[in-house]
Amino acid sequence: MQPNKNLKQQGLSDIEHLKVHGRTTGSLSPLTLFWTGSAVEFNARGSELWIEFEVDYEVYEPWIGIVINGAAVSRQMLVAGRYWVCVFRGMNPDAVKNVRIVKELQAMSGDPGCTLQIHAVKFDGEFLPVEDKPYKLEFIGDSITSGEGTVGAKAEEDWIPMWFSALDNYTAMTADALNAEYRVISQSGWGVLTGWDNNPNCNLPDHYEQVCGLLAGPKNEALGAFQANDFDAWQPDAVIINLGTNDGGAFQSPEWRDAVTGETRKQRLLEDGTYHEEDLKSFEQAVSGFLAKLRTYNKQAHLVWAYGMLGIPMLPAIYRGVDAYVRETGDKRVSVFQLPNMTEETVGSRSHPGVEAHHKAAKELSGYLQEILRQV
Repeated sequence: MQPNKNLKQQGLSDIEHLKVHGRTTGSLSPLTLFWTGSAVEFNARGSELWIEFEVDYEVYEPWIGIVINGAAVSRQMLVAGRYWVCVFRGMNPDAVKNVRIVKELQAMSGDPGCTLQIHAVKFDGEFLPVEDKPYKLEFIGDSITSGEGTVGAKAEEDWIPMWFSALDNYTAMTADALNAEYRVISQSGWGVLTGWDNNPNCNLPDHYEQVCGLLAGPKNEALGAFQANDFDAWQPDAVIINLGTNDGGAFQSPEWRDAVTGETRKQRLLEDGTYHEEDLKSFEQAVSGFLAKLRTYNKQAHLVWAYGMLGIPMLPAIYRGVDAYVRETGDKRVSVFQLPNMTEETVGSRSHPGVEAHHKAAKELSGYLQEILRQV
């Protein structure tokens, strides 16, 4: 293969027409992609494009997807190191290609060494402006929103990055259907009050104000994960909260014990199998409290609590929590939406919703949001 002598190397900060998706620190030297669905987007007129990545991890390697003109053309694991990856070559040099390089894996709270950065590009053409889309959506959720189970056979049970996808995911599908930009804040096993294992530290609301506060370790601190997020720079038209599945699971799980303090935590069931009223009330208060926090930072957004792809045991409590918030504040831009449940036909790997379940959820959710966004 003859090398392309027309390739020109540019740092991201030197590219005038570049669009970054997802919460970041604002730095482009390099750009750190923290959350699933985070991406860089170009309108590129040329024949060959390469991206320089820097990757590290202790346990869980990141994956990326490459989308060209709206079609996913590549999905790959990124091994540790700093190196170049070819995005495309041999394409029509005169045609403009819309290109997105998407982080497929969630922020990994269980691996403080897992990082994905982009330094530079090599390109033989020119970058053109990327148009803004008419709407902005923010999704907040757990493993469902992280796309766990959308890749792989139904028999797969290993908890590994290979089975996660940001693209085969109701978030991306909903955004595409509505021609919207989107961001995702999600973590497998986490809830609005507690994680699936009753760990009270595994709740999304406590970390919402930070760029990516659920991460840990000095490396992520140095990358700016714990910085305050700049909410003024990106205001969504709708925030979709898909939390409650793991909170429900906590009632079925053993108590959690803090290894340092000995503190225990348990969402309790009564002898007849129903939820303990006091613990259910704590969950409802967490729902109301999170809505209040979301309204603080998203002044004009419609808040939609969407729940149901893995059953609806917490739905009555979610309604009560939302109703309590509305009564207390008078905020009318809040609603609950029941997502369609996964079936035997639509289950994916790890007993999670598969691609078809996400397609169905996106179809129903986008139809619901369309009516809301028309009022924006």
